[in-house]
Amino acid sequence: MKFFLLLICLLPAFSAAQPAVLPDAPQLAARAWLLYDYTSNRILVNQGGDERLEPASLTKLMTAYLAFDALKHRTLSMEQKLTVPTAATRSFGGESRMLLKAGQTVSVNELLHGLIVQSGNDAAITLALNIAGSEAGFVDMMNKEAGRLGMNNTHFTNPVGLPDAQHYSSASDLALLAAAIVRDYPQHYALFGLRDYTFNNVTQANRNRLLWLDPYADGIKTGHTETAGYCLIGSAKRDNHRLISVLFGADSDRLRAAESQKLLNYGFQNFDAVSLYRKDQPVTTLRIWKGTEKHVSVGFRQDLFLTIPKGAYPQLKATMETPQPILAPISGGQRLGVLKLTLDGKPYAEFPLIALEGVPLANVFSRGWDSMRLLFQ
Repeated sequence: MKFFLLLICLLPAFSAAQPAVLPDAPQLAARAWLLYDYTSNRILVNQGGDERLEPASLTKLMTAYLAFDALKHRTLSMEQKLTVPTAATRSFGGESRMLLKAGQTVSVNELLHGLIVQSGNDAAITLALNIAGSEAGFVDMMNKEAGRLGMNNTHFTNPVGLPDAQHYSSASDLALLAAAIVRDYPQHYALFGLRDYTFNNVTQANRNRLLWLDPYADGIKTGHTETAGYCLIGSAKRDNHRLISVLFGADSDRLRAAESQKLLNYGFQNFDAVSLYRKDQPVTTLRIWKGTEKHVSVGFRQDLFLTIPKGAYPQLKATMETPQPILAPISGGQRLGVLKLTLDGKPYAEFPLIALEGVPLANVFSRGWDSMRLLFQ
């Protein structure tokens, strides 16, 4: 099969443009860390991001994700009252609690606040048992969802993050989970940005210090055990540019926030999120053979953003590669090629190009005529 290459102009030529110089990523006082650009789906910094580590209460992001899924499928509702099981009030070794009492009835809305803002283990167990019927059943749901999301270095054994040799995750996996929450449940994401929550006249502060340090920070979760150290997943958004930082194993609460802030600052100060194409915007048209139409528009079903080092836009070049000939029928959304980007002459990223509309098969006479014409192509 032949391939057709087309140079796509993204910007005017800059003959005097100089290659962008990118400062080294910060070295942090932590065990592992990762900076993920949510806007462009690109990892900007990765230090031990695939290492399997104890996630502590970062685990509760999956518990929250499954609770949001239950709300979506209406097996739970925000106003629904749940009875607190005795298992939810057992000792958790001094870890965080919402201060629930066995037999108490609490709304799902209150439990989600307790889970996310107060990091309550008791809230997590109450939600888990009501969603799945048993803790083991809920853990099974957690692992299945982790597999669906592509969290290949993750395995859960409990809904709260208690230490266990078989309970682990990685910075890259938890970035995927945090991104899934932002993407799939934006209506609930604001919970992660609340600075405190009061339940039964007891006010507890969110442990995510970034919410006070950074005016752009709006979530997402902390974790801590003696063996895991202090962990933090943070997110900040400036204009349309969202970054997610993941940090494992700092020595203190204050340090995990300060080091996470360094990571976020590095991303915002050194990278731009560039809007290349809007969703359903035609990038170009391609010749179609044996169809009711002679051409089809190709583009993207989602807005296409690219994160590049500041000042590097003039070095960005794009080419489109498509197999030839392209024969009808074509369905809307069908992949018809790939957009390849180079930065300063080096491969940088590529994205599939899809048909923005369908092209049915033409009648037998038109197909025969095109068959003859193709013989001479």
